Amino acid sequence: MLIHTVLFWLKDDSRQQMQRKLAEDCHAILSKIPGVRQVWAGPPAATPHRDVLDASYDVGLTVVLDDIAGHDVYQEHPLHKEFLARQKQYWKRVQIYDFA
Repeated sequence: MLIHTVLFWLKDDSRQQMQRKLAEDCHAILSKIPGVRQVWAGPPAATPHRDVLDASYDVGLTVVLDDIAGHDVYQEHPLHKEFLARQKQYWKRVQIYDFA
């Protein structure tokens, strides 16, 4: 398995309207890519504050894939490119963590 986790910080002028739409597009578009096993997306959880907790992002995305080869297919798939084209303009920052 390969776990692909992406944190998105939205531009201030689009934050409120795009937070829900970004999470919806994660599910609606990215989950259709062959090799994607699971997709989770949403805002930071309302857990109690801890010094080690970073809740500064607007939307988190986790995609479970079979392996690195599946990740490579995911990255180049037309649906992934469609997702980027729809959403990228609203991002201020993106941070990615991949682990196996």
